[in-house]
Amino acid sequence: MKIMCLNGWGGKLYDKLLPYLIEENPDVLCLQEVVHTPETDKGWLMYKDRDHILPQRANFFQDVQTALPDHIGIFCPASQGILWDEEIKIPSQWGLATFVRKSYPIIGQIQTFVHKSYAPYDYGEHPRSRSAHAIKVFDYKEDRSVVVAHMHGLRDLNGKMDTPERMVQAHKLISLANELTEQNDSLVVCGDFNVEPNSETLKILSKAGLTELVTTRTSKGTRNSQYKKESRYADYMLVNERINVLGFNVIFEPEVSDHCPLVLTI
Repeated sequence: MKIMCLNGWGGKLYDKLLPYLIEENPDVLCLQEVVHTPETDKGWLMYKDRDHILPQRANFFQDVQTALPDHIGIFCPASQGILWDEEIKIPSQWGLATFVRKSYPIIGQIQTFVHKSYAPYDYGEHPRSRSAHAIKVFDYKEDRSVVVAHMHGLRDLNGKMDTPERMVQAHKLISLANELTEQNDSLVVCGDFNVEPNSETLKILSKAGLTELVTTRTSKGTRNSQYKKESRYADYMLVNERINVLGFNVIFEPEVSDHCPLVLTI
């Protein structure tokens, strides 16, 4: 089974991302920063937050679903705010999504929030609402159940330091994963956590019996040349003792986002 985790950057590089996804064809794709705008058929809209202006694929969720027709896509919104078509305001939902190959039956799932709750009318002030999603699938080839949980950790404008809110979201994430995970289940926990490698978040997950793969497999981080800030780590993937890691890679080429895809084969 191949599991991929990626912050999709709102589809800014979708012309490179979609061919990459088609070629890699993961069995489970955990995707953060997903845009879903059912009120328009426009290809592109603009996100504006003070001096932060970013083009967004208006229906990024559907773009990926079309690229992966053999997968079931589940969109988990964290908020609905405004994107712009020149001077026209268009309501748009933002969150994360999970795509699962149809041959792996989904036998359980939970969607919840790790920070705040659903923001229905505005993206809100930072740190904004953040959601998490966990699915449990049955792997017939290996005769086992596999739980995959991911979140998009909160963004604090002051940086990636430890905060009480980040510790709370780490506990909420592991609680979410454990709610689906029975004694003999394999468990993968991943996402854009928005923390540094020495963070309390990773210590909390480690105390819960999970082994982190990124920091033990690379010293280059999980950011590529699209990302201009100094910090190079944001994304992580962890596994429990039931997981036999056949391969794990942080993908720096091709650049399909300002984050690197994390690809795990179990």
